[in-house]
Amino acid sequence: MVSTYLQYNLVTRDMKASINRIAGDTLVARDTAYYKENIGKVKTVDEFVNDYRLFSYAMKAYGLEDMTYAKAFMKKVLESDLNDDNSYANKLTDERYRNFAMAFGFSKSTAVLQSNAQEDAVIGLYNESVANLDSVMKSDANYFDAMTTSGQNVDQFLHNDRLRNYTFTVFGINEKSYVYNDVRGAMTSDLSDSNSYFNQNWQPYITAYETLGPGLTTEANQRSTRLSLVKQINQWNIDKTAAGADTAAIQAKIDDAQTTVDSLNQSLPAYTDDATEAQTVADIQNRLATMKSYSNQAYAYKDLATFFHFNADGSAPANNASFISDENKANMREAYFANSKRVTPGAAMINKQHYETDIQTVKTVKDLITNSKLFNYMVTAYGLPASTLTTEMENVLTDDPTAPDSYIAKSGKMKDLYTQINKDFNFATDGTVKSGMTAQTATQMANTSNGYLVYYNDKDDAADEALIAAYKKALATASATDQITNVDKFLANTTVLKVALTAFGLDKADLTTRQLKQILTSDLNDPKSYANTQKDDRFIQLAKAYNFKPDGALGAPMMAQSESELLVISKNYVLRKAQFGTKEDKTKAEAEATYYSDNVAKVQSLDDLLKNSRLTNFVLEAYGLDPTKYDKAELKKIFTSDLSDPKSYINTLEETKFRDIVSSFNFNAAGQVVRPVAGQIQTRHGLMQTQDMYYNQSLEETQGEDNAGVRLALYFRRTANNIGSAYDILADTALLEVVRTAFSIPEEMQQADVDVQKAYIDKVLKVQDLHDPAKLEKFLTRFAALYDSTNNTDVSPAVTLLGSSGGSTGISADTLMTLTQLRTGGF
Repeated sequence: MVSTYLQYNLVTRDMKASINRIAGDTLVARDTAYYKENIGKVKTVDEFVNDYRLFSYAMKAYGLEDMTYAKAFMKKVLESDLNDDNSYANKLTDERYRNFAMAFGFSKSTAVLQSNAQEDAVIGLYNESVANLDSVMKSDANYFDAMTTSGQNVDQFLHNDRLRNYTFTVFGINEKSYVYNDVRGAMTSDLSDSNSYFNQNWQPYITAYETLGPGLTTEANQRSTRLSLVKQINQWNIDKTAAGADTAAIQAKIDDAQTTVDSLNQSLPAYTDDATEAQTVADIQNRLATMKSYSNQAYAYKDLATFFHFNADGSAPANNASFISDENKANMREAYFANSKRVTPGAAMINKQHYETDIQTVKTVKDLITNSKLFNYMVTAYGLPASTLTTEMENVLTDDPTAPDSYIAKSGKMKDLYTQINKDFNFATDGTVKSGMTAQTATQMANTSNGYLVYYNDKDDAADEALIAAYKKALATASATDQITNVDKFLANTTVLKVALTAFGLDKADLTTRQLKQILTSDLNDPKSYANTQKDDRFIQLAKAYNFKPDGALGAPMMAQSESELLVISKNYVLRKAQFGTKEDKTKAEAEATYYSDNVAKVQSLDDLLKNSRLTNFVLEAYGLDPTKYDKAELKKIFTSDLSDPKSYINTLEETKFRDIVSSFNFNAAGQVVRPVAGQIQTRHGLMQTQDMYYNQSLEETQGEDNAGVRLALYFRRTANNIGSAYDILADTALLEVVRTAFSIPEEMQQADVDVQKAYIDKVLKVQDLHDPAKLEKFLTRFAALYDSTNNTDVSPAVTLLGSSGGSTGISADTLMTLTQLRTGGF
């Protein structure tokens, strides 16, 4: 028989080739193919444990083959919440059960509307959208002014999306429903030409509404009043017949109402019945609404015709002149900012210019307080409540604050502010501007405007703060009534929807509820999903920001790594840093793990990950790799490799840990974060890990058939990284056999107290050396050299120690009880 030392070296000299040989074994390849083909079809834990070929494959992979028969026990393991330290799998002494549960998705990820990272991102985008609004609007206005100097024809203008959108915003034209020929016709119309497109097609709507509208409005109001009175009279006649009724009083009411009805009958057609009259009123109101809608549209087109001066054929004016005057450009800019949903700095400056111009024309207090723009400007400038009455300001502006019984003197806590307002204006007590003065001097006007520029956005800022607070509350509520549990409840919550749409630059007026639902429930992994086919990145980003499944229910967040993967990598990192370190080392490692979890949740692409060296260093160190050996370019080359292609870069590397690393992330071929395939109970990483572990188990079994020592050595080599102390060796009979053989520890030592055995192992072996590949190989070489001389029997102790490949020996109730003992502490 070939020596253990030689056979072990033949296997490990090229471990990848050895694994590939075992993977090509007919039986192994067949079982693996079945597993890969069918594991994705499993939806429940019962389906999994009841499919013997799937279940036994997975159990063997994780070294649990002898427990394949214990389905009920394994169901409890698989259904454990691994985030809960008190869950069943987490309390079991044997880490293999926890690792097994981690490889599958029966312990479901938390279904939430948004993760903390997603919530912070949306709120950040909302605030950014608000902060950038003024810059965006100025950019749009500047672009319009620059691009409308000369040269363009009307079709070129209208096919420029940015120019068209700006124009439509100013004139209130709906981008989604406009008719191109009508807009074009208006912009090429000469209003003085009765045959122009506008005068022929749209002026009649204005004329009709202005001519017929007042009469129809009056008729609708009169008919509605008559109908209401007739119904009331009929009810009063019924009331009169009731026992004890005050017939005289009721009759008086009837007579008064009938008088009004008789008067209305003089100007209205004869009354028939209630139903006919109600229908007539509805018909008139509908006709009025239609006429008004067309009239409003016509006025918008009339404004277009007034502002733009294209030739009738759509060409630009002669001599390369501009088709819009500078004055009209300025008016459009002003209207554009005025139409904003909030007062931006640009709008504030326009308001300031208007105020400082118009205040010079004010001759009396009445001129000021009856001009809503001037009055509102003044109220804002002095930080007054929006509910401030004009009469109140009239009293302040016309008061003599030096008089002890004046209005200002009696105004309590508002006295100082009212005194300042009175001081900033030059009105006499009769309400007129003082002789020889203007309503405000330049200094007074500057005081008022300075105040305006301080306070103009306070209302919007307060509204934003309230909106964000309401948004957070809506996401956090546990109320069964208010909690957002599906996409319909999301769309019904106006607060949440407003924040979401604003954050991504969308407007509810431009999207139907059905469209929003299609966007939010899009499967971004599917190129044919609604969000992906609309070619609008805002839709994709909106869908990413919330966790709705295609059926509208809540799902798990779309993250670069799933919750289970985060749990595994964080555990590995802390274990590696703290296993042989100090308490301080463990504290630092835990803090770093917290940083990783918080920040990897914000990663949206491979580039996001690679540009943060703190994250990539964490990943590499968690897998026992030296970050200094792998730069950003190398990592990108690794991460963009095709795991399924045996010839890809990652699969040609000697270091196989990168397969684990890359498969644990949810990046697609383009480097973007995607959601794992819905309904899969095992991730790509879990499947790859299970397959690799099955190959290793099979390799060890096959080698063990020829030489039990090789199987023991391979097993020790594979599990060495998990050994943290001598106690771990004592808890595993196979590991103990290797150590016992390598250091010729007598079997009688096993009868000694556990602490005595630990002390002895610590004396002959430095456990930390097992984490050094070179020292580990030196140790296993020592074992292999001593094994043949120590074990001179044909009986294979490894079979007894590691379990038979057939799994038919079973396990006793006492042993099962021992295996399932729960921890009272932790390593």
